[in-house]
Amino acid sequence: MITDEDKEKVRQATDFVQLVAETVELRQRGQEFWGCCPFHGEKNPSFKVNPNTGLWHCFGCGEGGDVFSYVQKRENLDFPDAIRFLADRAGIELSEERGGRRGPRRNRLIDCLAEAQSFYATMLMRGRGEGPDAARAYFGSRGFGGDVCRRWGLGYAPGRGALVSDLRSCGFSASEMIAADLALDRGGRPVDRFFDRVMFPINDEQGRPIAFGGRVIGPKKDTAKYVNTRDTAVFNKGKHLFAYDRAKETMAATGEAIVCEGYTDVISMHENGFTNAVAALGTAFRLDHIKLMERQRVNRIICMFDGDAAGQRAAERAVQFIDKTTAELRCVVLPDNQDPMEFLSAHPADELRPLLDAARPLMDFVFEKRLAGVDLGNPGARVAALESMAKVLAPLKKSVVMPEYAARLADALKMEVDDVKLAIREAPVPRDDEPAGRGRAKSPAAGFGQPSRPQRYQQRAQAPQAARDLAPASEDAFDYVPAEAYGDVADGCGDGGVYGGAPDYGYSAEEPGFLPAAAPAAQPRYRLSEEERMQLSCEQELLCAMASEPDAVRRFADRLAEVSWADSRHEAMAWAMLSTPAGSAPADVVTAATAACASAPQVLSAGRVMGEEGMADEQKLELIVNTLDWLSCQRQVRSIRGKLRSVPDAAGDEAQSLYSEAARLQKKANELRNCLSSQN
Repeated sequence: MITDEDKEKVRQATDFVQLVAETVELRQRGQEFWGCCPFHGEKNPSFKVNPNTGLWHCFGCGEGGDVFSYVQKRENLDFPDAIRFLADRAGIELSEERGGRRGPRRNRLIDCLAEAQSFYATMLMRGRGEGPDAARAYFGSRGFGGDVCRRWGLGYAPGRGALVSDLRSCGFSASEMIAADLALDRGGRPVDRFFDRVMFPINDEQGRPIAFGGRVIGPKKDTAKYVNTRDTAVFNKGKHLFAYDRAKETMAATGEAIVCEGYTDVISMHENGFTNAVAALGTAFRLDHIKLMERQRVNRIICMFDGDAAGQRAAERAVQFIDKTTAELRCVVLPDNQDPMEFLSAHPADELRPLLDAARPLMDFVFEKRLAGVDLGNPGARVAALESMAKVLAPLKKSVVMPEYAARLADALKMEVDDVKLAIREAPVPRDDEPAGRGRAKSPAAGFGQPSRPQRYQQRAQAPQAARDLAPASEDAFDYVPAEAYGDVADGCGDGGVYGGAPDYGYSAEEPGFLPAAAPAAQPRYRLSEEERMQLSCEQELLCAMASEPDAVRRFADRLAEVSWADSRHEAMAWAMLSTPAGSAPADVVTAATAACASAPQVLSAGRVMGEEGMADEQKLELIVNTLDWLSCQRQVRSIRGKLRSVPDAAGDEAQSLYSEAARLQKKANELRNCLSSQN
């Protein structure tokens, strides 16, 4: 289990701005850094990072949170693995690793894998006997001389306990070998995982070996052609790409990525100058892989399929990603059904570039292959072709692009568009037989399959012990405000000019104050009034101000104690932040709010008012508090009026007390209205 101490240590060791700047071009604006959101396509920047609070938010898609949620989303990791990712990046050893509760430490596994790579390489270069000779002959037949083998760390696995013996002599335990999938447990003793195979090391983004792909030498019955490292604590085949560490710089520079179907193809491409080539690892090409390439601002992905039936199936399975990426998916089939290595062995490298430049849109290839040879004069053949293509297009049945492809198919088959749409909607969506990271080992990029299930980041907001009188522990029971309201975005905050002056918040001329009303939540359980929406937005703006300027807000504590909050989670966060000692850093205040409510980072990252120019921070705070106070008074007056309607006539004293309180609150509301009007 990861401790809070370790979590905080990782947070402090991470330069959030530098982390984001790896994939997002940022511009500083005041204390914040702005850029185009990496999680959705946009032309104008609506994504911000605040290094003081350690929070990020996109006003375009509504996503936001802290550094851990950012890594979760960017790397498609769960929360604990996001912490481990950042800890490994910062060179921090977590207490769970020291305690051994999760098995061998990650760093030890990587060291073990690095030693294995060195051993395999030595056996290839210096080994004697039939096996090493065959391995050298294999690489030589593919044009990989000694220099290429050394550059790529290629090797040979002899098996027969040779690797286990070497690793043991280097101080690695059997449990570490097994955890790295370098050895198997056979009757209580470790034995080599790979036997009589040429070895391709698979590296992480830093170039460190984290896994291997092993290819059998020569034809052998009852032996898998490829055996790949299974998922381990440092490797997930569904989330890594072969040669990504080498290709990412070229991807970022050119905006183009080339996906091949094998290790040798990728190596040949790189050695011939196409250094943006990668391959999937013992699993189908997945959406996770596309997202990984998108981190390098890739806008064009070229899939180099074989021209056989397997290549066609691979292209068809890739169709489901068309509407899930901003990158253009294209494909190339080389002449005579050659793979990249065969083509480059027979042709100069400069003959491949025109073929890549002429890569066809993926859907064009799929349509052509599926409909080739269909006898349009035969009704039965046309119906069969419709059923066949409907299965291919089924993953897009709910997509906005489906009508376009349905119309195209209808034209090709000379059918009615509505009939084609119906066939697509009724067609079953193919399911991937191999979930991400859990399938039989097979040849690299054996096909382009279904994406892994999206990992859902769900957090239940719970009030601390001190705030149980404010709200129950169940999220559904929190006041009357739906949880979806947390994702609301003020009108005019999309691709509006973040760099070019203050955006339009959708202020109402009739209402005092300038705070925006949040947009209606998607499928809300309750229909909120305009004032309720305004108060929710105002509360969020105040909380964001508390996070960035905690000491400046403390002087309003007495006034906030009288506020009737629209969302009790907001109240719990507010008092958690106000309870921190004076002089606390913004990051520490955010931590306190998160302890009170798990969704605090998402809420505290969404503020806009304090970041706008044209008014001093003190004036902005005064406006926010006055607006919230005014809305709260209005809210309390409405509540009292409701009580008065339910009070029996005989209860005169109680009614009089309620009338007096309503009059006091209304007077205060009127004064606040006048104050807000003068501030405008």
